[in-house]
Amino acid sequence: MSVGEREAFLAGVRLGVLSVTESGGDRAPVTVPMWYAYEPGGELYFITGAKSRKAELIQEAGRVTLCVHNDDPPYRYVTVEGPVTAVDEPAGEAERAALAHRYLGPELGERYLQSTSGEGLTLIRMRPVHWSSADFGKRGG
Repeated sequence: MSVGEREAFLAGVRLGVLSVTESGGDRAPVTVPMWYAYEPGGELYFITGAKSRKAELIQEAGRVTLCVHNDDPPYRYVTVEGPVTAVDEPAGEAERAALAHRYLGPELGERYLQSTSGEGLTLIRMRPVHWSSADFGKRGG
């Protein structure tokens, strides 16, 4: 994919699969699906439980990997890896609302926000540095 194609793909509404290394090397990376937001040329962010194992590992490692893909042929994916640039606790209401509306739409997003609390949530920002992508529709055959 070109730079523009991969940034547009990452900016689309897809679940991301986040990976962060386990310190000590005796376990594989922690890998979990995540809601996230990204604007081309900028940082991406996601929200997680402040006291979660994932949040602790992210703060220890100081960097994460996020992979997004489509489920329908022709398959495409973008993977980004980079440093964590900010950890905000508690997560801001504007970012919580933006993610809820992005993934659930306005009505369900509002219901989700009303039924959950921002307490105990952390917003994590990451700057994509290393990119990997593929568009299997461009490969022919």
